[in-house]
Amino acid sequence: MSLISKSQASLLTLSRYHVSKYVSKVRRYSEIKKKCYDIVVIGGGIVGSASARELILQHPGLKIALIEKEKRFAFHQSGNNSGVIHAGIYYKPGSLKAKLCVEGLNLSYKYLDDKQIKYSKCGKLIVATDRSEVGRLLDLYERGVKNGVKDLKLLDSKEIKELEPHCNGLQAIWSPHTGIVDWGVVTKSYVSDFEKCGGDSYLNFELNRFFESENAEYPVTITNSKDKTIHAKYVLTCCGLQSDTVAVLTGCPEEPKIIPFRGEYLYLVPEKSNLIKANIYPVPDPRFPFLGVHATPRIDGRVILGPNAILAFCKEGYKWTDLNVKELKEIINFSGFRKMALKYAGFGLKEMSRSLMTPLQVMQLQKYIQDITTKDVESGPAGVRAQAMGKDGTLIEDFVFDSKPGSGAIGSRVLHCRNAPSPGATSSLAIAKMIADKMKQEFKL
Repeated sequence: MSLISKSQASLLTLSRYHVSKYVSKVRRYSEIKKKCYDIVVIGGGIVGSASARELILQHPGLKIALIEKEKRFAFHQSGNNSGVIHAGIYYKPGSLKAKLCVEGLNLSYKYLDDKQIKYSKCGKLIVATDRSEVGRLLDLYERGVKNGVKDLKLLDSKEIKELEPHCNGLQAIWSPHTGIVDWGVVTKSYVSDFEKCGGDSYLNFELNRFFESENAEYPVTITNSKDKTIHAKYVLTCCGLQSDTVAVLTGCPEEPKIIPFRGEYLYLVPEKSNLIKANIYPVPDPRFPFLGVHATPRIDGRVILGPNAILAFCKEGYKWTDLNVKELKEIINFSGFRKMALKYAGFGLKEMSRSLMTPLQVMQLQKYIQDITTKDVESGPAGVRAQAMGKDGTLIEDFVFDSKPGSGAIGSRVLHCRNAPSPGATSSLAIAKMIADKMKQEFKL
């Protein structure tokens, strides 16, 4: 067999080089295409996961991704809450919160049944313990009826005892359809549904930048702290505690500012768990911004008591020792926080005292459950509430969506859900439908 000439060998080497370079380009292009999505949902809490699920159910032909900065879904608010399925009693009649809660409760129970997720429809008592609270209780009952909450009933002191033998009160509202569930488990089920429908999910993806790419088809590029990138046509953010920080990255204003409030619970010791069968809540005092200490059975059999409401020293501050100096400075420098702090200074000091001195928190519970003593409680879990706040110090209790149309590919293609207020978990499936409809309208999906 004759040997090939030097020139032929050079051509062969050159050909191999070009083929290798072409294959490399194809491979890189293929990898880029894998990370290109019609919609990217940022935030793997219950609202983001429910929204990703709803979007892929409504648009099965679209390629959709869900990204989360933590190592698991439902890492923050969605996995650190009381686990209550709310009925919709508290909210202003005709408000979006009232509508979504009542709708969300019905959707939640159907979903839990379909997926065979464990829950308990244990009910809720809202208890008036003195005469000054009875008028507010009756107003609350009327509000619940107007909101369409099913089967509400007013109870006298004898009827309270029949339902909860250890509970004392003059009158109470009984809400039989209030329940309990592990919302972290529900969130993970939403993610599973999303993935089974063809969605891609990413954990440990902490975004740090949005920028406009040269790819006209997928103009929004999202990068993370490890220089990984995802490309998108449209983006939805549902980032809870970090929602203001993420919104600012696309040119939106800082407001509404997220102020983190830690809620600390006590556990009722296991041998005393029989004292409480249903959720037992106080009558809300309109002078104060938070609901007050209550008793809640959990789906794992424990009973939690609380929470208080104190400023967290960082957005993810679950303990007194959790501190982020930069975030704390931003909170203190925010005019809205300073105004709110001055207005509720006395309330805030009492809440801090209850955090540091367990007997003070127990005293709040003894108003309606006298049999509980400090010996019957032990340290429990804590959660952090993402409280949206305006610069005038008002606590924003309605939904806030934000984008920046007209500011190029980034602003016009990103929708921020900046506030999905409590009861966000109960309302999650209803909120997801609303968000999916909003995206369909704004982005012409």
